[in-house]
Amino acid sequence: MATADLLTIIFEVILWRISYYYFPSTFQDITPMCSAISALGQAATDCSVWFTVTFTFDRFVAICCQKRKAEYCTGTTAAVVITIIGVLFCFKNVPSLFVFHPVKIIGNIPWDCIRKPSYYTDPGWVGHNWLTTVLTPLLPFVLILLFNALTVRHILVTSRVRKGLRGQSKAENRSDPEMESRRRSVILLLTISGSFITLWSVRVAEFLYYIFAGLDPNNYKDSEYIFQHTGGMLMILSCCTNTFIYGVTQSKFREQFISAARYPLTSIIQIINDQII
Repeated sequence: MATADLLTIIFEVILWRISYYYFPSTFQDITPMCSAISALGQAATDCSVWFTVTFTFDRFVAICCQKRKAEYCTGTTAAVVITIIGVLFCFKNVPSLFVFHPVKIIGNIPWDCIRKPSYYTDPGWVGHNWLTTVLTPLLPFVLILLFNALTVRHILVTSRVRKGLRGQSKAENRSDPEMESRRRSVILLLTISGSFITLWSVRVAEFLYYIFAGLDPNNYKDSEYIFQHTGGMLMILSCCTNTFIYGVTQSKFREQFISAARYPLTSIIQIINDQII
């Protein structure tokens, strides 16, 4: 997840947007190069979203299907799933290499990328656009909500059973570390679902808008252009939040992060002590 998010930032933010606005007329602006950057950025975004889906499914199996946990929640399974998803979405985005045509040709070299007008009217491209949107993010919407809803339901049911077995009444407030851990899990899963859906909703709304309104996004008005790029900004932000949320809520991650932050200071202190001795 972290690697896919980092690749999304590299291709979508640094090479596609920052380079275009702050470093114009560089090799990234050659049409074949910017087409490749766009396709790789889409593939990284797809992988980021679907790695989140598979991680959510992994947590669902680990929490709700204890008998299957040892069989499916393994490093080998994770490696196979990650490889399959990466390869599939790389192939899926190969047609994106042919979406753009050059804005200008200087010295027989095509420069800049703009989507072909046929991209919004040709049945093949319209079908590809629908497939892209269904795969990312509509289907992930459904799967993440489904798995998280089932996981939360399982946690709530087992928590009530545990509470009954412990003989707790509503008036009692004895500490139960296990139930507290499950409560944090529910909050985490709801945060993940809410964040993903909220940040992708503008992008989906913009897609549906130009499809049903029959518009060409290349000819958007100022307000429509702002709406389009707001959706893109929130989409990229979504590709970063899930890894962050999953990471900072894990105690082992926090321990490793604190250890890494302290390492330079402890190293300096150790060197000073060695010099004194």
